[in-house]
Amino acid sequence: MTYEQLNSLEVWQKMPTITLDEMSSIKLMNRVDTKYVISEEFCMELLRRAVDKYSVQVIGDVRACRYSTLYYDTPDLEMFTVHHNRKLTRQKIRSRTYVESGITFIEVKNKTNKGRTKKKRIAIDESYFACVTQSQEAAAFLRERAKYNVDTLQPALATIFDRITLVNHAHTERLTIDMNLRFVNMRTEPNQEAKIDRMVIVELKQDGLCYSPMKEILQDMRVKKLKVSKYCVGTVLANPTVKANRFKRKIRLINKTLENQKQI
Repeated sequence: MTYEQLNSLEVWQKMPTITLDEMSSIKLMNRVDTKYVISEEFCMELLRRAVDKYSVQVIGDVRACRYSTLYYDTPDLEMFTVHHNRKLTRQKIRSRTYVESGITFIEVKNKTNKGRTKKKRIAIDESYFACVTQSQEAAAFLRERAKYNVDTLQPALATIFDRITLVNHAHTERLTIDMNLRFVNMRTEPNQEAKIDRMVIVELKQDGLCYSPMKEILQDMRVKKLKVSKYCVGTVLANPTVKANRFKRKIRLINKTLENQKQI
């Protein structure tokens, strides 16, 4: 589904909206994330069922916003390897630009051994998106937060996607829906690109164990949670030289799931 088609969906005529400023009170920076992989067909049905239970974030008149993310890693891809080797405590470092708002952040995202996600970020000038260590402010932030030698960090993988953000009426959870995902390996010349057709990644972000209308919807649709890292899956797809046994199995499972979800 194209970016233009996403923003012209009829469901938006019925779903209430919430602005970016209003969303600022629902950051959930210390949270539990639950991920699901669904097909584009299932995504349209999910939105139809969520229409009276969620509000959609808008920036201007845009409902599906464009995101550009750049993951950094060490020269030997240590962050990728830690995740591949099933280490529970791990860290990702990325810069992210929200295209519609023009805001860029540098983010340090930690996963604890209790399954919680803790994210810290600061705004930076967009010109440092692909070279964050050249920003004095970003470098100081990373030296305080990163577990890795900041001077060795290099761009590793770019992800480009369209995101729909929903929030429940109780403001206890956010839901992100990422579509049209593309992955670009920044370590090859020319940069190698990859994608999985029709794949949609749904991520439920909750602070605590509050009631979730979306979990009920997904259960009714018989969608099971599936842990998936855009960084790791994209790295495997766009970089054939990496150690990838675990994630190749995950990619086969994703493709099987999408094949079984061609129709709702």
